[in-house]
This record gives sequence, C-alpha cells and structure tokens, in this order.
Amino acid sequence: MAQYEAVIGLEVHVELKTDTKIFCHSSTEFGADPNQHVCPVCLGLPGVLPVVNKKVVEYAIKAGLALNCRIAPFSKFDRKNYYYPDLPKNYQISQYDLPIAEHGCLEINVHGAGKRVGITRLHMEEDAGKLVHQGTISSTPFSLVDYNRTGVPLIEIVSEPDMRSADEAVAYLEKLKAIIQYTGVSDCKMQEGSLRCDANISVRPAGQAELGTKTEIKNMNSFKALHKAVNYEIARQIKLLESGGKVVQETRTWDEARGETLSMRSKEEAHDYRYFPDPDLPPLVIDRAWVEAIKAGLPELPDARRQRLVTAYGLPEYDAMVLTSSRELADYYEECVQIYNNPKLVSNWVMGELARMMNAGGQDIQEVRISPAQLARLLQLLDEGTISGRIARTVLEEMYNTGKDAGKVIEEQGLVQISDTGLIEKVVDEVIAANPKSVEDYRAGKEKAIAFLVGQVMKSTRGKANPGLVNELLKGKLNK
Repeated sequence: MAQYEAVIGLEVHVELKTDTKIFCHSSTEFGADPNQHVCPVCLGLPGVLPVVNKKVVEYAIKAGLALNCRIAPFSKFDRKNYYYPDLPKNYQISQYDLPIAEHGCLEINVHGAGKRVGITRLHMEEDAGKLVHQGTISSTPFSLVDYNRTGVPLIEIVSEPDMRSADEAVAYLEKLKAIIQYTGVSDCKMQEGSLRCDANISVRPAGQAELGTKTEIKNMNSFKALHKAVNYEIARQIKLLESGGKVVQETRTWDEARGETLSMRSKEEAHDYRYFPDPDLPPLVIDRAWVEAIKAGLPELPDARRQRLVTAYGLPEYDAMVLTSSRELADYYEECVQIYNNPKLVSNWVMGELARMMNAGGQDIQEVRISPAQLARLLQLLDEGTISGRIARTVLEEMYNTGKDAGKVIEEQGLVQISDTGLIEKVVDEVIAANPKSVEDYRAGKEKAIAFLVGQVMKSTRGKANPGLVNELLKGKLNK
C-alpha cells in the first residue's frame, strides 16, 4: 500500500435545527409516525409554491462563517432532477453553480501533525424522504417510504480532496461536527441522521499528480463506519489495480454486517441531473450588514476555546482538545470548575471515570444524570477527607445510575472514610500478623510489598480507611 496514495474528499450533509422545513410550514420534529409531518408543498402536489425559510438562510450563513467561507452576495436555488422513490417531486431543490458559501477551511490534527483541509463550498438544499428497507439496501425484497424528512433543511459541505487516510477523514468529520454544534445550527445527532457523509475515494501511484478514478460511498452516519469503509475501499481499489483491473466510477454503499462496500449504481455526472434555476424561487441577494451581524454573534469556536482552556486553566493541550470536542462537554467542565476551582482534577474526573461510564452506557454528556454541581460537591468531599479516592469512584458510579447527590449516597451506604487512628491501627496490626512474607519482603528492601499490605487494610475496611493514615501507620510499624 506504500506504493499508492489515497485521495479522499467528504460531502457532509447537516440537518439544520429549525422548527419547520425549508420551503413550507411542516414540522421538522424527529420521531413522529411515518408520513405525519407532510403537506402539499413538501409532497410536491400540483399548484403549490415553495417559500424559503429565512432561518435556514441565516443558519447557512452562520455555518459558512464558522468554516471560514466567503458568503456570496448573490446565490440561487436550482432543481436537481432525478428519480428515486423517496423524492416525491422527482427533483430536489438544491444549489448548483451559485452556492451561498465557498472557499473555506478548517484545521485538523492527526497523530500530532496539523493539517489544513479546504472546503470547496457550502450550499442549502432540501432533504429527501427515508426508505425503510426490509433487510439491507442490496438484498431487501421491498422497501417502505416515509416522507416526514422530505423538505427538512440541509446544508451540504463539500471538502477539497485534501485527506490521505481514514484517520484524516475521521478527524475532519469530528472537527466539522464540533464546529457546527458550537454554532447551534444543528444538533448533529448522527444516530438520527442529522449529520451523515458521503466519501469520495480514489488511489494513485505515490508521487503521481493526476487523480485516479473515484468511487463514492453513500450515507455513513458514524465515525466508526467512515473509518472502516474508507480503509476497505482504499484496499479494494489497490487490489483491483494490482491485479490489472480498472476502478469504475460508481456509487457504493457500506455494508456493516459484511464489512465491505457494495456497488449501488454508476456515478452520475452533473449534467445527468439536468440542473436549472428553480422558476418558483427568486435569487437570494444577501445584505452585507446582515452577514456582519451574524458574524458578530458567532460563539467562541472549538479552537479558540481549546486555547483559552490551556492559558486560563493551565490544562495540557490534550485535555483541552478532548474537553472542547463538544460544546456540551466543554460547558459541563467549565461549570464544574466555577464551583470547584481545581481545573486539572476536574479534567481528570471528567475525562476519566465519567467518560468511562458514558462510553459504557453509550451516552453523551447531556444525557448524564450527574450535574456539574453534583460532581463538584463529590470532589469537595474528597478534599475534606470525608471519603477516599476509591470510595469516590464507587459513589460516582451510584450517582451516575441514580442521579442522587454524593452526600445521600455516602449516607445511605455508610461510606464515610475512617480516620480514627485507633481503629485503623488495629486493622494494620492484624494485616501485619497475617502477612509475614510481605513484611519480610518490605524489610528486605522490596518497597512494592507495602502496596500489597495497604491493599489488605483497604480490603478489610471496605475501602473506607484513610489511605494516607494507613501508609503512615504501616511504615511506622514496619520500620521499627
């Protein structure tokens, strides 16, 4: 594979967080019964006219500015003509030659190396409906169609073919998702289809300037799927070229169960869609003062916030990068630090124990039942010596599962740390008497032996003994 270079570009579709659709008043709410959020406009019935939702244009401008794009003073909507069962009008209203935003970029970091990825364009369009397949897309005996999503507003963000690996593609999508979430124009819930991407992939001999024939992998809605699909497709194309074959320009789908990409159809060119300006929608003339007002209202974006966490809180670059990967996570962290002013310790608990439980439960920070104030109180109790670090982890787990305050959990389960010297000394004497070999090892210079003895004391006290006092008493008795 070192003899070849992959060339990757992503087309990312982002569902905008508006109350109504792009050209009608039907709701965009997720999760309704099939075909409930529809009307004559989004179903394309005869005699109806679309009217553009101003909030969609505002959100597109905001996203474009956050991605360092130039906002076009003049743009228009076009009809993209094709037939598919989930497209009731047999055309999609999109933007072709005059998009709302162009020539942007964002910075990614992969394995410690920074890289700038160009953004060709950002344009507005309406979403199609949803086909519900009985099985996989390539083997289903029949499909059902739900038009609720038809007409939901999207922005499509097209990158330059600047990525060279699956890792870079995932880093780009993660960064793009974070920026969009920070602006508030979309929730980017990949599991609900609010953010999904198509990957254009080609390979060429290393050092060659000319691009190879590309394939497009459609509709991936997880970072894991993107990484696997890109790696598979790169390997497939190289194997095909090495065997004397040719890569065919086509659209493919990622089959998660089989772990491979499968051919769907030949890839269309722009002329196949017969684009022309939509006669029912006038061109958009964007007032520069409006653009400047939107720009002035942009929130602090991930890179700026990451740098602030490093300088204001003294966090390592890695901690700041993880914490700012989502706006909600960064908000949670900073709210906790406002109450408990130990930025690094808060970072350790959020990125450590809390993240472990979130990953195990498949939850995002906004779904966690522990508030920043509750986590701050737990850390205060740890500082005060009410509980040990080991008990704190047990308490946090119970808080995560029940939403109870730390104090309540400690009270209910009798977890207050034991700091009574007499009680601990008695247990220490019992442990020394029961483990003569470890005592002998320690006195022979094997420092690690004391860790075992400390562990036995903690085990005997169910983790409630003050660890500092345990160490002090053990060393005092063993060094006599």
